[in-house]
Amino acid sequence: MEKDFPRSCDIFCAVVDNYGDIGVCWRLARQLANEYGLSVRLWVDDLHGFGKMLPELDVSLSQQTCRGVEIRWWDSSEKAIQRGFPHPQSLPRWEREASVDLVIGAFACKLPDSYIAAMVASEAKPVWLNLEYLSAEEWVESHHKLPSPHPQLPLTKYFFFPGFTPRTGGLLLERDLLQRRDAFQRDEDAQSRYWRSLHVPPRTANELRVSLFSYENEAIPELLRAWERGAQPVTCLLPEGRALPQVAAFFGLAGGRAGDVWQRGSLAVHVLPFVEQPEYDRLLWACDVNFVRGEDSCVRAQWAAKPFIWQIYPQQDGVHLDKLDALRARYVEGLPADAAPAVRELWQAWNGGTDVAAAWARFSARRKQLAEHGPAWAKRLSGNDLALNLLDFSRQVA
Repeated sequence: MEKDFPRSCDIFCAVVDNYGDIGVCWRLARQLANEYGLSVRLWVDDLHGFGKMLPELDVSLSQQTCRGVEIRWWDSSEKAIQRGFPHPQSLPRWEREASVDLVIGAFACKLPDSYIAAMVASEAKPVWLNLEYLSAEEWVESHHKLPSPHPQLPLTKYFFFPGFTPRTGGLLLERDLLQRRDAFQRDEDAQSRYWRSLHVPPRTANELRVSLFSYENEAIPELLRAWERGAQPVTCLLPEGRALPQVAAFFGLAGGRAGDVWQRGSLAVHVLPFVEQPEYDRLLWACDVNFVRGEDSCVRAQWAAKPFIWQIYPQQDGVHLDKLDALRARYVEGLPADAAPAVRELWQAWNGGTDVAAAWARFSARRKQLAEHGPAWAKRLSGNDLALNLLDFSRQVA
């Protein structure tokens, strides 16, 4: 008799300053709870960081429920008294908390020792997965689902790798996302209402709309200058974040904030607030080209099916460039021979290369081919659903 899916799940997330980790965990938690009916608790060590993408989150509470997911505060270092938030008496009693079917540690975050001990003591030990970082590299296939027995305790953790091939865990994709995307992109009135909601004027003839979500990047001034001096009007939608000071400096300003509009030459920049994930999806759907960073927004740009440029999180010794090129190589499969080099050149220039203006010109000249490629690429990926794969695997090893 086939086993049932897990019915309850704990997800642990240690937030770093780029929000991609909590972005992935929040999407996964909502999907498991709202599409598959699991009772999900999302344990987060930084509610303030999480609150930037979840406005109704009350950072003064160590336990609350938002959008079908129970959200719990935890201290990844188990030094809550030193941190002073919340009060020690509000900390979880792990021996009561670990009685779940599935435990997911995201991105190799360290679970509390007391929680692991409670897992051991549980009569029905949960399935324990480590949700790894996304990579398109070939080695991921051979490491996906590998077991890692605990060196001292009777527990086994399994590595679960998101990815771009059927031999990996796939990507997070809500059931109706592509249908909602298509409906929005076909509906000119809906797009007009969307732009009005951002206080962005209607499109002009031959105008290009570009979203720019970036880490600090030495290539930003050169790209902005190319847009400013180009013949084509460019409207740049810039979410508040780490690139904002550089863009403001390009216009001779000390800083900026949501609502600012800066215009020079052919370039207009509209500064947008840091928005919730569904609103960011709509921004990607509405723009002609998307510059994205990290993991979460990179995946969402691919579901948007528009030409995109990925800025990968930089690592020492340039090891991140192998990951960049691995995704680029997969993404350009099926593109015309004259379009694929344009993607490679701009991705490389945007990630520490040179001559981003020339690379942008070549990329822009192939935009029609890239726009036609986007929906086919998204459809190719859509059959490999991370949440469903994760539940299927958990059922197999339980």
